[in-house]
Amino acid sequence: MTKSVFFISPVKGVMDGQNPELETKLRTYVTGLESHGYKVHWPLRDTKQIDPTGGMVICRTNFQAIIDATEIHIWYDEASAGSKFDMGGVFMLCEMLGRRKKIVIANESEIVDTAPKSFHQVFKYLSGVY
Repeated sequence: MTKSVFFISPVKGVMDGQNPELETKLRTYVTGLESHGYKVHWPLRDTKQIDPTGGMVICRTNFQAIIDATEIHIWYDEASAGSKFDMGGVFMLCEMLGRRKKIVIANESEIVDTAPKSFHQVFKYLSGVY
């Protein structure tokens, strides 16, 4: 079975070239996975971002890819609304519906989180870091 990853990462601000440094980091991460034989669905690259339905097709495409993936990798960004939406879907799928998947926080070493509760902490728990 081919290992497959759905890669949750920011799209807004990256796709439009506003953050080339982050785009380079994300692309390097994806390329690294693919060089190790993973099939990666990266919404920035693999989900058509022009959506006349206002986002419904994007959400369906991403959630189907999340269901199909064997692993979920997250480039955690507290400011990314789309990432939080996708993480909510992952939470529902894994915790509420029992579809276990390996979860990896790709940029764990870069995250400073001192909040008493956060999505970051939820996904640290789901990834087995706690």
